[in-house]
Amino acid sequence: MDNNNNIRVRVGIIGAGPSGLAQLRAFKAAEAQGMEIPEIVCFEKQEDWGGLWNYTWRTGVGKYGEPVHGSMYKYLWSNGPKECLEFADYSFDEHFGRPISSYPPRPVLFDYIQGRVKRSNVRDFIRFNTAARWVDYNEETRKFTLIVDDLANNRTYSEEFDYLIVASGHFSTPNMPYFKGIENFPGVVLHAHDFRGADRFKGKNILLVGSSYSAEDIGVQSYKHGAKSVTLSYRSNPIGMDWPDGMKEVPLLTHFDGSTVHFSDGTQEDFDAVVMCTGYQHKFPFLPDELRLKTKNCLYPDNLYKGIVFNDLPQLIYLGMQDQYYTFNMFDAQAWYARDIIMDKVNLPSKDERRADIDHWLDRAAALKTHDDEIDFQTDYVRELISLTDYPSFDLDAVAELFKQWLRDKDENILCYRDKTYKSVMTGTLAEQHHTAWMDEMDDSFERFMREPELTH
Repeated sequence: MDNNNNIRVRVGIIGAGPSGLAQLRAFKAAEAQGMEIPEIVCFEKQEDWGGLWNYTWRTGVGKYGEPVHGSMYKYLWSNGPKECLEFADYSFDEHFGRPISSYPPRPVLFDYIQGRVKRSNVRDFIRFNTAARWVDYNEETRKFTLIVDDLANNRTYSEEFDYLIVASGHFSTPNMPYFKGIENFPGVVLHAHDFRGADRFKGKNILLVGSSYSAEDIGVQSYKHGAKSVTLSYRSNPIGMDWPDGMKEVPLLTHFDGSTVHFSDGTQEDFDAVVMCTGYQHKFPFLPDELRLKTKNCLYPDNLYKGIVFNDLPQLIYLGMQDQYYTFNMFDAQAWYARDIIMDKVNLPSKDERRADIDHWLDRAAALKTHDDEIDFQTDYVRELISLTDYPSFDLDAVAELFKQWLRDKDENILCYRDKTYKSVMTGTLAEQHHTAWMDEMDDSFERFMREPELTH
């Protein structure tokens, strides 16, 4: 692929998590069809690919003094059916060779993610242990200069690109609130970003601040692994599950007094540990103000045409910046569309037309009232993206129904919903019942999970 000067277009990708890997896979899919693809360089701060799925025991800073990217923890199992995130061009059947259950643990999903990119030989595109430091855009040359640090070799250098793809994620920079008196709390205080497992909370009274998926999952995991009590404190609305004895929700805390926490309904309670499940910031310290996406976590960030193209500068593309029901296959749909823009297979409309399209989606998002509405909204978004590319089509309405069933299953029993099984939308295969009920399964290793049922006693 050449530009007017007969020089190959260069594409820089920041991040080799699921979104960055989807972008590499999209280009490889085009190459497999005989197309000439751009020159691609992907920069990954961690020493391996996978983004948040790449577990590390480290918190705070990593081996080279960089803020730790990962928010992954031990014993994390998928909190949604795997059938909802299955790649359209690489099924679970193809990867594992046999049915597995609908809610695999992290090592199993990480293995699946890696299977597709290993087969595509995209690793050669990635420079690991390399952190993005700064981006400049030159209006005259219409090129980006990206300054990076080679962390392993303590070397700083810069490269020029025609397109820049930001795939660095938005679940790694904690939003850490302050409450009066918290500095004198004698127990453990940490953000969900630094949570690495519930073992340390066995026999403890734990307070989780927030009503997000992380509060729900860390709460249930702490209960499963023997916490004495689990209390979730919500700001606006409770999660509203039928919690088991030993778990409860209370309104927002107001302040700390030693180990005693006071809540807005006038109650108080003593705790041993506090985990802030208060969300994350979209943080891009390597981007100048005029190129930086500024948004809270939502289903349709402003200023992104088709949810990915930075409207003020279409050569800048953001992947995976939405709040997510859909994950892997949505990142694929975005990456395939981004690829086709870069390879001149898609002609972008004018800036005003792009703005009108963004406003159309923002108006729809503002009218959403229920979780089912949100699922339908994101389903329509993914459907539109897929319709614009050659990404393999699949039954999105069936996936949407799986998401809605998942919500009903959680409402029915928050401790047992991971024991449910579903059919693959891609292959029709019914998931296998895991050999051990989730509440009794204390080993999340790949080897344990893949063990045949008849070998388990």
